[in-house]
Amino acid sequence: MRELHVVRHPLVQHKLTLMREGSRPTAEFRRLLNEIGMLLAYEVTRDLPLEQTEIETPLTRMRAPVLSGKKLTFAPILRAGVGFLDGMLDLIPSARVAHIGLYRNPDTLEAVEYYFKAPPDVAERLVIVLDPMLATANSAVAAVDRLKERGCHELRFVCLLAAPEGIERFHGAHPDVPIWTAAVDERLNEHGYIVPGLGDAGDRMFGTK
Repeated sequence: MRELHVVRHPLVQHKLTLMREGSRPTAEFRRLLNEIGMLLAYEVTRDLPLEQTEIETPLTRMRAPVLSGKKLTFAPILRAGVGFLDGMLDLIPSARVAHIGLYRNPDTLEAVEYYFKAPPDVAERLVIVLDPMLATANSAVAAVDRLKERGCHELRFVCLLAAPEGIERFHGAHPDVPIWTAAVDERLNEHGYIVPGLGDAGDRMFGTK
């Protein structure tokens, strides 16, 4: 399938430009990541199934659409993935949350898992994996591997920025998982960072190095 959706909404693109600025303060970067997360959530959920239910308005009874089936699960990859989470939960407060703790080995750039906790029925839900940067894709691939081990079969991946190398690596491992992103940048540098990018999203969000 290898689906790639680039969200070109003007508000998404404007906020992304603000986040790219190296002088942007930590508090503003965090706020913008939260806001852009909510906007991306609109895009990744626009085809959720609906069913009809009967309700009573102040004037009459009617049949109206509501979301169908079990509510979805957001799965942020720690640390930076949690920057998307609050904005998305503001939009879908009934969603479940799975946490996937991964860090990148600085020498090999491979993903190392240190934490995983998901709802017991996660395999029965649509799972949206969250990570601001799809760079080498090692963390994204490891996260989806882990979720598929738990039986998850309906997954989507949302990021703020993607590198062509990361997209190729991710879809090579998981061609059935579509990607939503705000931009596809030029390339990775020798340290595995997206160029032009915005630096390390986790460090900028938490004020660390």
